[in-house]
Amino acid sequence: MLSKEMEEEAETTRKMLSRVPNDKYDWKPHEKSMTIQRLATHIADIPSWVDMALTTDELDFANNSHQEPVITNTEQLLAYHEKCLAEGKAALANAREDQLDELWTLRNGEQIYSVRTRGEVIRMSFSQIVHHRAQLGVFLRLLDVPIPGSYGPSADDGGF
Repeated sequence: MLSKEMEEEAETTRKMLSRVPNDKYDWKPHEKSMTIQRLATHIADIPSWVDMALTTDELDFANNSHQEPVITNTEQLLAYHEKCLAEGKAALANAREDQLDELWTLRNGEQIYSVRTRGEVIRMSFSQIVHHRAQLGVFLRLLDVPIPGSYGPSADDGGF
């Protein structure tokens, strides 16, 4: 079930990431916003969190060695997404069902944000993709870039 959901979200993510204009990677709509480069790279990276959720006990933002690469164009972005997706799918394929019930912690030093099962963390990573993909859609809309449909046609697809 999780593998199917992961692949379905990946299809929609590919469509959205493919629309990022190469000349807008440094653009952001507000000073508090991420750049398109940072946001799109984060979206592309999230499928690799499945492996992290299954092979570690926690993510501690205060002591985190995970580094996303600097992506400068859409070809690199899509290739990075496929790499992260392959890592996540392989981890999920090798997981044991009982692993999904083990606890995993999200923290920043002593401050604990959440303690959830690994299965819940994997589902949360899918929700994070959807959340950040929607942010990217707003960024692209503000740049007048046509938005692809996610779960059906978009207004730009001529579906409405």
